[in-house]
Amino acid sequence: MRADLLTDPVAGLDEALAVVDGFDRAMVGGLLRPQPVQAAGLAGLADAVSGTPLASRVAEAAAKATAGAAGEEHLLALAAARTALLGSVHDALMARVGEATGRTGAQPVLPATPGTAPAPNLLAAARAWLADLARAGWQGLDHELVSGAAPVVSAMLPDLALRRLSTLLDGFAAELAASCPGATADGFPVRRWADLWTRAMLLTQPGAADAPATAVVTGRLLPLGVDLHEHATAAHAEVHALFEPADGGTPRLVRAGVFAPKPDTVVGAGVWQLLRPHLSLLAAVSEGRSMDLTGMPVTAEGDLVWDEERARVGEPADPFATARVVLPTATAMAVVPLDRHPVRIAVPVFLEGYAAHADDDALTFTVAGHRLAVRTDRIPAAGPLTPEAVAASRACIGLLRWDAGEFFLQPLAVETTVKKKVLAVHAGGWAGGTTDKLGAKAEKAATEAVAVLRERAGRLLRT
Repeated sequence: MRADLLTDPVAGLDEALAVVDGFDRAMVGGLLRPQPVQAAGLAGLADAVSGTPLASRVAEAAAKATAGAAGEEHLLALAAARTALLGSVHDALMARVGEATGRTGAQPVLPATPGTAPAPNLLAAARAWLADLARAGWQGLDHELVSGAAPVVSAMLPDLALRRLSTLLDGFAAELAASCPGATADGFPVRRWADLWTRAMLLTQPGAADAPATAVVTGRLLPLGVDLHEHATAAHAEVHALFEPADGGTPRLVRAGVFAPKPDTVVGAGVWQLLRPHLSLLAAVSEGRSMDLTGMPVTAEGDLVWDEERARVGEPADPFATARVVLPTATAMAVVPLDRHPVRIAVPVFLEGYAAHADDDALTFTVAGHRLAVRTDRIPAAGPLTPEAVAASRACIGLLRWDAGEFFLQPLAVETTVKKKVLAVHAGGWAGGTTDKLGAKAEKAATEAVAVLRERAGRLLRT
């Protein structure tokens, strides 16, 4: 990998992000009575898309918002402009990643499959609440305003077509409630909340959340590693892998994910206990085996729509051998327009022959004379991989990401030397179960916690 390309500046990147920052600052004070600095942020957004098909609508929306008279359609136009601008940042960064990795271009995105049309009144109710948020701004938050999301979310949850939007609104409202009242808050996660507001606003448009079109594939799946995301009330595991078509076609990068709600008492390795029953692939990852797929649905973005009946455990497959031999020839994943955002960049890469440097809490790999930041804080506690193992490693499979103006590496697995023997350590090493003392202890605690909660839930249902 050409690490030098990851440190070179990307033309226009800083200017585009400055425009986004200007709009995001306008959201802090709200758009009911915009001040001059907020008006400047809105004008900057309109100028940035002046040469695009959005130009006239966004110019009108910025003018209306500056006058404090923005309607829902104007706020939607501003959200679309912000999304388009961050999409251009995403594309520029991904182009640089493609140059650095030598990865072939992504396949085109297939059109979405129209699903059951969600109730338009629920979409309208969500959009109205989001519009009220934008007018009040983060400084104008109060519990009455934030609680307006609750009935909308409750009405949406039974509808599978609205599940993505309802989950987003529920989590967003919980974050906002934790900062109420906004007038006395010490600060706000300005970029994050603007991201959540923008995405939610666009998802209120009919068709925005339609399921992506799928094709079916047959061949061999070679896991690379697991990216685990854990929240107090939910866990999500995403397996990054390579798929080799049975017809001998070009290998392609794919993902398979599983999500499960969880109690906040289940932590560490116990999380796998909640996820494991829903995805047999997790056991294959921890055992270092491939999987044979027959007629497995997959989207153009490379997301496998996992069906246990279409998969069976295959032969042993060393992820590091896969990364060395197959990964350089793989086709990249495509990205749907709504997901074009820098924060979503997560590109599997393989590095070796680097020098690791630890400075206080910061770790970097020097690759061909160029430093690449390594974020060991993203290593989950639910696995045997540790920052110390990464610092002592000689080869690494990781996800190339971008944040705060720089590319960085999130380790998924490393090869290190222990007592003159090469040892592979994986973040998802406990996904299928473990005999490790700490991992087994966490699994036992999780079993007890889940059993108690199920028993209590049973009591509630019987009363």
